[in-house]
Amino acid sequence: MDKIALTDKTDRRFMKAALKQAEKALAIGEVPIGAVIVQDGKIIARGYNRRNTDHTTLAHAEITCIKKACKKVGDWRLEGCTLYCTLEPCQMCAGALVQSRIDRVVIGAMSPKSGCGGTLLNILQNESFNHQAQVDTGILEEECTEILQRFFKALRIRNKEEKKARKAAALEESRRLSLPEGPL
Repeated sequence: MDKIALTDKTDRRFMKAALKQAEKALAIGEVPIGAVIVQDGKIIARGYNRRNTDHTTLAHAEITCIKKACKKVGDWRLEGCTLYCTLEPCQMCAGALVQSRIDRVVIGAMSPKSGCGGTLLNILQNESFNHQAQVDTGILEEECTEILQRFFKALRIRNKEEKKARKAAALEESRRLSLPEGPL
């Protein structure tokens, strides 16, 4: 087996682990984004989106992963590590990845609204910074896209049903208030 095929097989395996993290986010009603950090062929940290659950914008999958990996290796530098993420990192996460000296970032789905690993910006490979990461994209892209689409489809349906229920409750309240009081 050639090196490219071996790398692809390895990348797929670790992206599946990141997808398992995204499923955890989905299970608690969060946008399903997951990440894992790998060092020497082993996962050393896992994370998933918890912004709403933890009530902080800092609870992105990548940031959680970086914190756990730094604790595991006992250093803020994560040289020799690869981050696998199901969605292209935002500007905050891309900046944190550069600051942590991650060597490689493997992305499942690109993010046309917030991606800073090559879509809107490419913070990860900006030569003005003192560190750049290798970026590889499209690993299990269909699976990474599908979980996000499933979440947002369900969210739109839920929002539509909640709007309908609020409208019905307001109509009922209006009817109740317009009825005369006492015996007829």
